[in-house]
Amino acid sequence: MVEKEEIPPKEGIFEKIQKNLEKLGIELETACDIQDEGKRVKCVVVAPSLKKSVKEMGESQRDQVVMVRVDHETSKTLDAWVETGAVKSRSEAAALFIREGLQVRASELEKLRGALDEVNAAKQRLQERAKDVFGDGSA
Repeated sequence: MVEKEEIPPKEGIFEKIQKNLEKLGIELETACDIQDEGKRVKCVVVAPSLKKSVKEMGESQRDQVVMVRVDHETSKTLDAWVETGAVKSRSEAAALFIREGLQVRASELEKLRGALDEVNAAKQRLQERAKDVFGDGSA
């Protein structure tokens, strides 16, 4: 009698992600509160180390000013990050977390990129027509 060798199932993307997160000490089910009822659950997991982002920020020039009003809790949290020594100021903490948040949501913005390009092209056409109607304004 010949025994069949059991072939493990092919590892999918979900399993690969789960293994990589486990190496970082993150349990996907705990971090995402996954429910299995045939529903797709979007999970955002931020790696426990911000070291790379802090280093990148230190190497890039921050010369753009963005004024932001935040609630009291957010302000306290930014202050707490400053107290840890991970960042030098509230401004640096805010810049770091804005950058991180934008990276997390980059795929959603990319889905809207075509529509944004169309809006910008329409604005350009409107400005050109306005110049035809009103002149270039340099007179």
